[in-house]
Order: sequence, then structure tokens, then C-alpha cells
Amino acid sequence: MSVLVYTENWGGKFKKLSYEIVSFATGIAKAMGSSVTALSIGHVADEELKSLGKYGANKVLNVQDDRFESLDNKALADAVTKAAENEGAKVVIFAHNNEGKAIAPRVSVKLNAGLVSGVMGLPVSVDPFVVRKKVFTGKAFANIQIKTDVKVITFAQNSYEVTENPTDVAIEAFDPQIADNEFNTVIKDTHLITGKVLLTDAEIVVSGGRGMKGPENWGGLEELGELLGAGMACSRPVSDEDWRSHEEHVGQTGKIIAPNLYMAFGISGAIQHLGGVSSSKFIVAINKDPEAPIFEASDYGIVGDAFKVIPQLIEAVKEMKANK
Repeated sequence: MSVLVYTENWGGKFKKLSYEIVSFATGIAKAMGSSVTALSIGHVADEELKSLGKYGANKVLNVQDDRFESLDNKALADAVTKAAENEGAKVVIFAHNNEGKAIAPRVSVKLNAGLVSGVMGLPVSVDPFVVRKKVFTGKAFANIQIKTDVKVITFAQNSYEVTENPTDVAIEAFDPQIADNEFNTVIKDTHLITGKVLLTDAEIVVSGGRGMKGPENWGGLEELGELLGAGMACSRPVSDEDWRSHEEHVGQTGKIIAPNLYMAFGISGAIQHLGGVSSSKFIVAINKDPEAPIFEASDYGIVGDAFKVIPQLIEAVKEMKANK
């Protein structure tokens, strides 16, 4: 019996999310008196795989099969299911991102397992198995009991500290034996985004809304973002007006993100927008309207004109960096 965690890699490397989700799985395994098995699919070097042991993984199942480079969700779900069955896993954990949300429901059906998405923190209890998540667009929390023998959960990023728990980790080659006809996705072309911080990876996100008044006013935000090493984002009205790329749109109908720091400039805070950023560790709102809904969801707020605040923040960050 074990806890199985699906660990994504990016170009053969693990990121903070991978270590955070293994740390989270280790916390659950300790509460259950169980062990942690990490599943890695793709060409990842042994030294990189061993790094998962630093955060509590007892075993790493390593799948190296070029066919999975197509990122076919059906085939990936089959591989995870077979790994779970092979390990006798009682809990299967995914990240609550695009890939996890696509694969987890399929695995849940295949294992006849209860599924809860966007789980935050360790279970309230493991017997019965009760987990906590945000509901009503982040305005409340719900405790949900999973009654099935096998449980599938997706883990909300930044809801558990990366915790070192060094373990002697065993790396095992694993062949899930997926038939060729299970791979139905064909990648015809690939365009990699370079030279910018991806929103889904960013620890800090600088975001602008309609209050920025036009695409010509984004220079200050971009300078601030560059100084902070931040990803750039925007609200839906901004992308709809073509002020910024739709790739930067965050919200219920855009990207769902969970950075450590989300800075919202000139964003009123519609419920649809907050639904995409409410899992951020800290939200800082800058808006000249003291009644803007964004302030109800923010940890810190500045009531003021963004065009006056941004230059002051830029100078403050420059001064901080100069004094380091």
C-alpha cells in the first residue's frame, strides 16, 4: 500500500511544483503509515529522479517511452492507472494544473475512486479520509469525505510548504505496456515561448486591468515585472480589447494560477477574475476606487492611482536590489 504521486517534468527537469507535491504526498503517507511512490514519465536523468528522494519519495517509477511525448491524456491516464495498481496505491495525487485536471478524472473512473480537485493542505483526517478545498470562488472552505477504497486528488499549488525529508530512494524502470492504438494525439508543430516567465511557473505575477487605460501604458508594469522576475498577466477585458495577448489572461475563463505573490493593478476584482487567482499566497491590490471588490480578496492594498504607484514601486525595488 502506498501513496502514488504523478510528478511532471519540464525538459527533463523538475520544478518547485514537483517537490511541493512530493512533500505533500509524504505528509499524507506519514499520516497513513504508508510510503511514497513517485511516477515520472519522460526522459529524466537518474540524478534528477533521485532529487525526489530529498522530499520523501521512497521509490520512483521511471517511464521512458518516446510515445508519451505526444502528451496524450488517455495514454497518460492508462500509465498512471497501471502504476497505481502495480503499487497497490490507496491515494493518487496530481497537481491541480492543466495536465492534472485532464488526467485525474480518467484515472478516477478507471480505479473506481472518489475524486476531489484543488485540495489544500493535508487531510483533516485519514480515517475517515477528509480533505479541505476552497469553494464559492475562494470565499469559503469545504471539508469533503472520500469514501472509496482508492482516493484521487488534485493538489492546489502553494498550499503546502516544500519540506525536505531525505529518504533512500529506489529508482525502478516501469513499462505500463500501453498499446499503440491508445495514443491518439499527434503533435504537428511546436512553438516554445522563450525569454519570458511562464504564468504557470511564476512565483510572482504582475497583472493589469482596464484601469491601465490602454496598451500604451504597459511599459511601467513590464519594467516592474522584469525587476521582480515576474510573469505578466491581465484581466479578461484587457485581452478582449487586444491590449495584451490572450496567453496572459487569468481568471475562470483564462489561466488558473497560484503564485506566491499576485499584484493586481487597475483590476476591479470581478468574481470571474478572482476565481483564477484566489489560490495565490498573497494578493496585493492597487486601485484608486476604495470600494473595488479586489480589496476584499487582497492581503494588502493600496488605494491610489496606478500610474503614480508603479514608478514608486519600481524605484523601491531598484533601491532594494542596490542595497543587497
